[in-house]
Amino acid sequence: MYKAKVNVTLRPSILDPKGKAAHHALQNLGISQVEKVRIGKFIELDINADSESAAKEIVETACAKLLANEVMEDFEIEINQ
Repeated sequence: MYKAKVNVTLRPSILDPKGKAAHHALQNLGISQVEKVRIGKFIELDINADSESAAKEIVETACAKLLANEVMEDFEIEINQ
């Protein structure tokens, strides 16, 4: 059994209205040291696979087909046993 951790983030060229709203709210709270906010998704999956490479391939397929919009988002995968 493998545990996959996936971070999905908007590509730098894509506007992030949630991040902009969070940044504005932080400024209003007096936290002016934060210069930029980008909001993404964190996903954990338990994968039943024979090897780490097989688990990574399964997660890459899941990201490409459902978990991430490859036109607008990038994703990073970490596999642990």
